[in-house]
Amino acid sequence: MFGLGTQELLVVLVIGGLLFGAKKLPELGKGLGEAIRGFKKSVSETEEQLASVKESTEKTTKSLEGEGSKKSV
Repeated sequence: MFGLGTQELLVVLVIGGLLFGAKKLPELGKGLGEAIRGFKKSVSETEEQLASVKESTEKTTKSLEGEGSKKSV
């Protein structure tokens, strides 16, 4: 992912354990996981909203094009 190998991950975990203590690490992991889930959820909701707006815009455009051709006939 970021070019981190097993040794680098172990060093990061040891430093994290020293800084935050063994009891705080699971809480930090849980908080990080919830933050990532929340971010993914908001991104997917935004994508759904954009798709909905695009769909309604296309329908409106087709409707207006249809009305324009009726008036010219």
